[in-house]
Amino acid sequence: MNDEAKLIETLQRIEALFVGATTPGEREAAANAMQRMRERLERIQESDPPVEYQFTLNNMWSRKLFVALLRRYGIKPYRYYKQRYTTVMCVVSRGFVDEVLWPEFEELDDTLRKYLDDVTNRIITEGIYEDSSEPEIRQKLLQTSAAEVPAE
Repeated sequence: MNDEAKLIETLQRIEALFVGATTPGEREAAANAMQRMRERLERIQESDPPVEYQFTLNNMWSRKLFVALLRRYGIKPYRYYKQRYTTVMCVVSRGFVDEVLWPEFEELDDTLRKYLDDVTNRIITEGIYEDSSEPEIRQKLLQTSAAEVPAE
């Protein structure tokens, strides 16, 4: 099994935890599990009306993942004119965000970031240079006329 297949399987297992699946057989009933999650969202919204949320995500991978989660739950993501690309707006109940959406996103995002970090490090060490360690930290700034890259 390649790395991507392992990642997809891991993401599906995490998703299964959040939709209530406890055995591999329940994953086959993913459509039913998703329906239960949508019904849960509707119940939460009855007692906890939806409000407009603004999420600011720090990279394009997290943003893509978050938008996909919103769409999977039937929540329409948007942003306003002149908002940053990393901003995602949506209308959803606070309870759903706190109990389901954000915890699931954090778990999936952490898994995805670890995978992307591993892939990046492997490509750099195998394709560019084997030492991908951090630069050393020095205590004092040297008082030399070192060349500087001009700021734009």
